[in-house]
Amino acid sequence: MKTAEVKIEEISPVRKKLSFEIPWEEVKKALDNAYESVGKKARIRGFRPGKTPRRVLEIYFKDQAEGEAVTSLVNTTYVEALKENSIIAVTDPEIHQQGIETNKNFTYEATVEMEPIIDPQGYMNLKLEKQGVAVTDEDVEMRLQELRNIYSSLKDLEEDRGIMDGDFVMVDFEGRIAGELRKELTENNYALTVGAKKLVPGFEEQLVGMKKRETREFKITFPSDYPTKELAGSEASFRVVVKDIKVRILPDLNEDFIKNFEQYDSLAALKEDLRKSIQEQGGAEAESDMRKNLMDQLLDMNHFEVPSAYVERQILNMMVDAQRRMVYGGMDPDQATNMAVNLHDRLKDDAVRIVKSTLLLQKIAEKESIQVDEKEVEEKLKGIGDKYKQSYESIRQSYEQQNLLESFKLKLLEEKTLDFIEGRANIIIKKDA
Repeated sequence: MKTAEVKIEEISPVRKKLSFEIPWEEVKKALDNAYESVGKKARIRGFRPGKTPRRVLEIYFKDQAEGEAVTSLVNTTYVEALKENSIIAVTDPEIHQQGIETNKNFTYEATVEMEPIIDPQGYMNLKLEKQGVAVTDEDVEMRLQELRNIYSSLKDLEEDRGIMDGDFVMVDFEGRIAGELRKELTENNYALTVGAKKLVPGFEEQLVGMKKRETREFKITFPSDYPTKELAGSEASFRVVVKDIKVRILPDLNEDFIKNFEQYDSLAALKEDLRKSIQEQGGAEAESDMRKNLMDQLLDMNHFEVPSAYVERQILNMMVDAQRRMVYGGMDPDQATNMAVNLHDRLKDDAVRIVKSTLLLQKIAEKESIQVDEKEVEEKLKGIGDKYKQSYESIRQSYEQQNLLESFKLKLLEEKTLDFIEGRANIIIKKDA
């Protein structure tokens, strides 16, 4: 439809408003086609299908016909305008229109978002620092203690003392806010390790010193940044009953302890593997910190806006991930969903950074002709399969069924682009003083 007049207004670098005015002649054609389509389906007593007069259709089907005509006009003119003006939309448009008026031109506005135009700068010869990793005997001993905790056992507290940090307890508790009992603050037979910081700050500290069957009442003020907004900043009154106390018994570091691990024949072999694991973990953390600094520098040198639709999609992904992690940690699914939803505003800044980083790395990849081929995808998926003792075919099928393959390829492209930038950077290895 070449007769539509289009005016384009740039609201922001990633948002445009297209204003359309379509002559009445074209509107009339669209209306005629719409009534013809409606008439073929209309069932009105006294008229055969397809033979209902236009004046009768206008009485019964005016809104439907005009709606179909508007849809046809918008779809045709909007798509043509995008093509003629080289606009690549990343979302469906926001349409504002006042409907059709007889003998008048039809006007509407379409507001649409698009990707920013990015010409990446400053990614060559970056100056980066990377923390060197030195594993001490103390680091190995701390990891050994963590293993002892994993293989520890619980036994009833026999001595006459109150709860201490590290004790495993079972409690009943109920919480009230402004005198009202709150379901989300009430639990029976709730098990926790005191000092693990799993509950609201201050709660576990109040349990210290309590004995079995003892009841204690106390007040706690929820932090102002507590994930559940309804509770944030509120003062709650709790009543707690201790039902059971158990102490954790750590195994001795001897040959019997080594038997827990088939791959080791001595304590020295276990320690050596722990040292290697700590080294690898420290190296991975140092690499992660350096790449965060790398992206900080790139984003400081490349300023651009991003479509709000991309940001909202990223926030949604982050909320879904947070909900899954909370459920995996034992939280009630409904409560986890409510808490995840309440994270929306707090996640926005991180979401914007992720979206900007992704777009910038994609543009650098385009500029430097960096690509990920099918062989690289296959090798990475095989590596994942080997790690989890699954076949390549089952891993790929799982990714395809969950529609994760494209995002997986995008992640590989980002990693390859970061490798490219890092390989051309000036990296200084920092050592602890």
